Amino acid sequence: MTDTRGPQAPDEAEAKPDAGTEKPAQPYQPPQAYAAPTGPGAPRGGGAAATTQRKPRTPVRTAPRTRKARLRVAKADPWSVMKVSFLLSIALGICTIVAAAVLWMVMDAMGVFSTVGGTISEATGSNEGNGFDLQSFMSLPRVLVFTSVIAVIDVVLATALATLGAFIYNLSAGFVGGVELTLAEDE
Repeated sequence: MTDTRGPQAPDEAEAKPDAGTEKPAQPYQPPQAYAAPTGPGAPRGGGAAATTQRKPRTPVRTAPRTRKARLRVAKADPWSVMKVSFLLSIALGICTIVAAAVLWMVMDAMGVFSTVGGTISEATGSNEGNGFDLQSFMSLPRVLVFTSVIAVIDVVLATALATLGAFIYNLSAGFVGGVELTLAEDE
């Protein structure tokens, strides 16, 4: 059988009990991973507590290294561009409708439609008629329908233009190589 414990100290390897010689029993001392510190910063007093203390490690300062990668966008997939532009233009259309409704409510609460409507009514009125009624023309349902039509047209046009832009980019990237990007890792 082989000993797999590695090299041993000479007193452990050759320590065979002799029948006639007795050694005084000493407490077990585990092997130390680091040698006892010496010099001006070493602990004083010598005992077992002094040999178990070690100096704290000082952190090593190195210059930060930023990794960089140069990438080239050689092709934009028109199908994925169409899907992304469709979703973004739907979100923009919803935001447009909500913003128009909020703006109308704020302007109505401030009395803008009644004031401007009265002025337009006086300017366009004649002896027989009252003139143009801005408040009935600019009602909230009518404004929301008009805004919704504009939002739907925007969704269709933005999706079509983005997809066409992807086709044009792929054609031009075939000639000039595409757009080059340099990406750096942030610390």
